[in-house]
Amino acid sequence: MAIRILVIPGSTRTDAFSKKLARAAGKLVVQAGAEATVVDLRDFAMPLYDGDLEAGEGVPDGAVRLRSVMKQHEALMVCTAEYNSSLPAVLKNTIDWLSRPYAAEPGVSVFKHKTAALLSSSPGALGGMRGLVHLRQILMNLGVLVITEQFSLSNAANGFAADGSLVDAKHTATVLGIAQRLVHVTSRLLG
Repeated sequence: MAIRILVIPGSTRTDAFSKKLARAAGKLVVQAGAEATVVDLRDFAMPLYDGDLEAGEGVPDGAVRLRSVMKQHEALMVCTAEYNSSLPAVLKNTIDWLSRPYAAEPGVSVFKHKTAALLSSSPGALGGMRGLVHLRQILMNLGVLVITEQFSLSNAANGFAADGSLVDAKHTATVLGIAQRLVHVTSRLLG
């Protein structure tokens, strides 16, 4: 059985670099021998987390649906932007809602026993790598095994070809290697 990897871009903007990176990475996940599902957080809209809202209305439909999709995958590949040296609010809000209890399940159960790889993109010189530190910490605190290999795409405005692939062959090889490593680690853990 092929490993199923959920590829999550950390932005909702239509032409977001993180969405472009997620689509390019999804193709490389397939080359690495896994199945890839690339989602758009816009399709799973959620209000800002509010404990009173949760108490009154429960977990929002977008979170319930994304939780269901996430449960069908053994691994995650998160492709995030960087806002003010951290992860975007929409990505953090998504994680916050997904980590809430739902039905009879503890909230963090959807993250437990998952592996993940982290990628970032930014028009700046650092490629969003500062945000990966925070994202790694959050996911690890939720029980996700985040592999050490990561990728940051700097100067992202010039990083993609017309067909959506990464322009730089070294970048392509790096992301493919990360996908292969994620597949390997996940396969070994499922053993």
